[in-house]
Amino acid sequence: MPTQALVWFKRDLRLSDHAPLAAAAGCDAAAGLFVIEPEWLSSDEFDAQHLEYLLACLAPLRTELATKGLPLLVRVGTVPAVLAELRREFDFSHLYSHEETGPLWTYARDRAVAGWCRTQGVAWQQWPQTGVVRALKSRSGWAARWAQRMGQAPAPVPGGWRGAALPLTDLPTLQQLGVQQQHRALPAAGENAAQHALTTFLAGGARGYRRALSSPLTAESGCSRLSAHLAFGTLAMRTVHQRSELAIAHADAAGDKALAYGLRGFTSRLRWHCHFMQKLEDQPEIEQRNFARVYDGLRAGDGLAFSAEDTQRLDAWCAGATGYPMVDACMRSLRATGWLNFRMRAMLVSFASYHLWLHWRHTGLFLARQFLDFEPGIHWSQMQMQSGTTGINTLRIYSPAKQAAEHDPDGSFIRRWVPEIGSSRYPAPIVNEREALKHAKDTMYGLRKSAAARTEADEVQAKHGSRKSGLPQSGVNPRKQKRERKASKEATPPSLQLDLFS
Repeated sequence: MPTQALVWFKRDLRLSDHAPLAAAAGCDAAAGLFVIEPEWLSSDEFDAQHLEYLLACLAPLRTELATKGLPLLVRVGTVPAVLAELRREFDFSHLYSHEETGPLWTYARDRAVAGWCRTQGVAWQQWPQTGVVRALKSRSGWAARWAQRMGQAPAPVPGGWRGAALPLTDLPTLQQLGVQQQHRALPAAGENAAQHALTTFLAGGARGYRRALSSPLTAESGCSRLSAHLAFGTLAMRTVHQRSELAIAHADAAGDKALAYGLRGFTSRLRWHCHFMQKLEDQPEIEQRNFARVYDGLRAGDGLAFSAEDTQRLDAWCAGATGYPMVDACMRSLRATGWLNFRMRAMLVSFASYHLWLHWRHTGLFLARQFLDFEPGIHWSQMQMQSGTTGINTLRIYSPAKQAAEHDPDGSFIRRWVPEIGSSRYPAPIVNEREALKHAKDTMYGLRKSAAARTEADEVQAKHGSRKSGLPQSGVNPRKQKRERKASKEATPPSLQLDLFS
C-alpha cells in the first residue's frame, strides 16, 4: 500500500536536523502542514509579536520546501478539524511530527489528535527534538541521556520529496486573523537567520560572553541571541551543541583562549535549557500550580483575592512605574524590544514576588506576552524558581539598587529607559523595601522550617532536581537555613547565571 505522509510542523520551523521531514522523503507522497490554532491566539500567553515572528519564519520555510517539491499548507483552525478536512484532499496514512513540551492547551490538543488518528487509522509518529525525555521515570542518568542524544548524527536534509499536488494559499495576515499589529522591531526570522546568528557567535561573538551576559548594557550584543530561534525551532538544539563543540576545538587549535573560554561558558549552559523544560514535561500542571503545595495561598492571586493595593502594585510593575529605577528600566526595555538578559529577568520576577508579594502566575503571564522567546518549560520553571515556590532552591532576593550599581554603574541604561528619572514625574517607590523584604523573608523562611515543607522539598527534588553522582541531592533542612538567609541577600549561584534566554 502506498505510504502518504503529512508532516505537521509546530515549533520546528527548519529543514536541518528534522526527523519528520527526513522520514517523509521515503514516502510515496508527502505534504507539510502548519496550523494556526485559535487556542493559541486566545491563550493568555499569546502576543501579536509571536504571530508576526511566526509568519516571518513560515515564509522562507515554505519557499525552501517548495524548491524541493514539498508543499507547506498553512491552515487556521483546531488541529483535528484541520486534519479531517485536509484528508479529504490528501488521503495521508501517516502523520509525522516532533514532540512538543508546551502549555496545558497543547497537551489537550495532542490528546485530541491522538484520538482522531486512532479512529481514522492514521499512524502518528513523533520524534524528540531536544534533550527532553518523554515518559521519564527517573531523573537519574538524565544528563548522560542528554549527552547521548545531543551527540547523535543529525537527521539528513532530504534532496527532495514526492510532493502531493495540493494548492497553496497566501499566508494569512495579522488583520485577517483578528490580531492587532504590534510595534516592536523584531529580529531576523527563519532558518537562514538562525544559522547566521549561530555562525557569528561561534566565530568570535562569544569572546566576551561570560563578562557580557549579566549586564543589560553588554548582554544585548554579547549574548548569543539564539533564544527566539530555539523557541520557534528555526535552529535545533543538537545543531547548537555540535557546532559549539566543534568551534571550541578550532579555537583551542588556533590558540584563541578568549574565544574557547567564552564558548565553554556557553556550552556548559545548554544542558540546563533542556533540564528546565523537562520539569514541565514531567509535570505539566506546574504552569498553574506551585511545585511545592505548602506555598499555596501565600500571595495575592493564589487563593487570596486581589486587593486594590495588589492591583495597583501589579499595574505599576507591568508599566515600569514602581519607583525603583533599575526595575522600571528593565521592564520598559523588555516591553519595547521583546528581549532582556536572564539576570535582569530574574530580578524582575524576584521584585514582583518578594517586594510586591505577587503570585508568579499573574506576573508570569504578563512576561510570557513580552518575551518573543517565550519557552513554556523554561518560563514556568524559572517563574517558580525565582519566586521561591519550588521548595528546593535557595531564595533569590535581588536588591535593585545593587543590581544597578553592578550592572549599570554609570546609569546609562536607566537614563535611556527612564528619562524622567530625577524629576517630579518619576514616582516614589511603590513599597518600602525594608518592610517588604522583612515580611517576605519572615514568611518564606518560617514556612521552610516546617516539617511539611522539608518533606515536600524532598519529593520535589526526587522528581525534578538535578543529580550529583546519579543520586538525588538533599532537600532543605534546618541546618542550611542560616546559610540560606545570608545567601538570599544577593544570591548568584551558577544556575542563576544560565544564559537560558540569550
